[in-house]
Amino acid sequence: MMPIGDLTPRRTTLTRKISGSSALRIAKHATVSYVRAIARGTTMTGATKRKDHPLSMRLPEGDIAIIDRAADLRGRSRTDFVREAAVRAAEEVLMESTLLRMTPEGFEAFVQAVSAPVTPVPEMVASLRRKAPWEKDAAKR
Repeated sequence: MMPIGDLTPRRTTLTRKISGSSALRIAKHATVSYVRAIARGTTMTGATKRKDHPLSMRLPEGDIAIIDRAADLRGRSRTDFVREAAVRAAEEVLMESTLLRMTPEGFEAFVQAVSAPVTPVPEMVASLRRKAPWEKDAAKR
């Protein structure tokens, strides 16, 4: 009898009298089918797709402290913060290695747009001319 609170998984086996090679084939087929179902994110009892996939890391205490502090400043959980940072870093790597193909006409239009004289944006000019809040306070002192 299993004591209350013992959550150790137990393996139970149901066997029938079948030849060794047949049992091996059945076990191998069931294992392969189960592994394929797990890889697809489905279970043997239903075809529900798994939405989340666990990711585990071992980090030094100092790294955890920095991550926790930054996550607190953003008002996010550690998991959300790390997930967002990892996805952002992955996207940057993918964008750096993405090949951009253009027709000769498209490339010429791109070069002309980049080489064209700069036209100031009035809203940006006005924003840059405004004094920062800390500059206003310094002038009053």
